Amino acid sequence: MEKISVLAITKNGINIGQKLKEFFPKWEIFAPEKFANENSSITWYSEPTSEKIVELFKSSDGLICLFSLGAVIRLIAPHLKDKKTDPAIIVIDDKTNFVISVLSGHIGGANELTQEIAGKLRAQAVITTAADVNKTIAVDLVGRNFGWKIDDDSVVTRISAHMVNGEPIGVFQEVGDKEWYKELPKNVTLYSTMEELEKSKSKANLIISDKIIGDEISRESVIYRPPSLVIGIGLHWDTSKETILEGIEICLKKFRLSSKSIAKLVSIKKPQDVQGLIDAGKEINIPVQYIEREELSKITAPNPSDTVKAFEGTASVSEAAAILVSNGKLIVEKQKFPPNLTIAIARIQN
Repeated sequence: MEKISVLAITKNGINIGQKLKEFFPKWEIFAPEKFANENSSITWYSEPTSEKIVELFKSSDGLICLFSLGAVIRLIAPHLKDKKTDPAIIVIDDKTNFVISVLSGHIGGANELTQEIAGKLRAQAVITTAADVNKTIAVDLVGRNFGWKIDDDSVVTRISAHMVNGEPIGVFQEVGDKEWYKELPKNVTLYSTMEELEKSKSKANLIISDKIIGDEISRESVIYRPPSLVIGIGLHWDTSKETILEGIEICLKKFRLSSKSIAKLVSIKKPQDVQGLIDAGKEINIPVQYIEREELSKITAPNPSDTVKAFEGTASVSEAAAILVSNGKLIVEKQKFPPNLTIAIARIQN
């Protein structure tokens, strides 16, 4: 979390806020102006607390309230939206007996921060989310530290219920870091193929893949998309953004790959960067990496071209760039989109 605000409305709360500031120097402490002193590390506010908490709720990634849980709930309730956008909310009582994770425990990071604060203050952490209480997998957090995306988060709540109720859960993983969970719960079984998973008696599934998954099994699965695909692009100086994005879309659809697993767009370093590629990367929010022709010429690609070598100084651009940057396997050989675009896709080796 980048911005964490601490709101104190009592003298004890202000003291607690100062103690938190010692442990977490970047946090900003807010307190009513009526308690103002010479402490410049505290921002003293004059507006009603009911207004200040709304301002901090909207502007902070995490909000720590040093007053009663009931008061906090009443003040923030009208402004709650959903767990993907609401900030982490934590409440600490006036005597630092309890540090309570109130809102956005998983996705917002309140649970993890609650544990950290409680450890510093030697207080009791209070966490009520079922996955944490039952010490099982938090379905909405799987792979988050590795940049994985959930394909359809509308199924998360239902699959989470199966998980915490101890019902049989199947897992199939074919891409991404294997260290996302150290020890699987007893109700979770890892399958080596999709066929095994489909034949299993699992009540629900976790699937970690960059491939498009069939509709039937998708309905009972949370599908995670690791950033596993590197898209190599050969192009001319005037190749447009629209041409590039259309070519990528056609390739992904043809080879049943997910756009949510694109890690990078890569191409040859030209004297001047191609504006169409810059714009394409910005539109789909994917970084663009450029490779020197000397590096590309060292890569053995399956479909070299004398024409490409004559113009670019290397016999392969799209395939060589994808292979080099992924350090993995080419899964889509060069696809041609005449007159000014080629695309190849490689899978990152984990």
